[in-house]
Amino acid sequence: MEEILSKTIQDQCDDTCHGTSNIDVLKEQLITDQIVGGLAEVFKALGDPTRLKIIHTLLNKELCVHDIVQVLGMGQSAISHQLRYLRNLRIVKRRKVGKTVYYSLDDEHIEQIFVQMLQHVKHS
Repeated sequence: MEEILSKTIQDQCDDTCHGTSNIDVLKEQLITDQIVGGLAEVFKALGDPTRLKIIHTLLNKELCVHDIVQVLGMGQSAISHQLRYLRNLRIVKRRKVGKTVYYSLDDEHIEQIFVQMLQHVKHS
């Protein structure tokens, strides 16, 4: 069955394929399963509306949990849980001053991803 499927696919693309040497190069350049897994986790994190709101809230300003709770109108437990999830993925980082913990985006890569996707969604 696999041989028949392979032959059918080959028959369909003979006119447009560039040969096996390009395939070999593409295979060598393929990202590892570990990197794919990491990317999938980040995109999974960005697939949650609450986490997106947190990221948007932190886009321009470092905030403590209490401030994020006030901005989003959600419970502290729920926000803390989401912040922990985002921190484990290195999407946000924390800074402790006395008993107060401040959160911000981990680096500009997260900001760039978020801003680019926001512009994409708003683009008509």
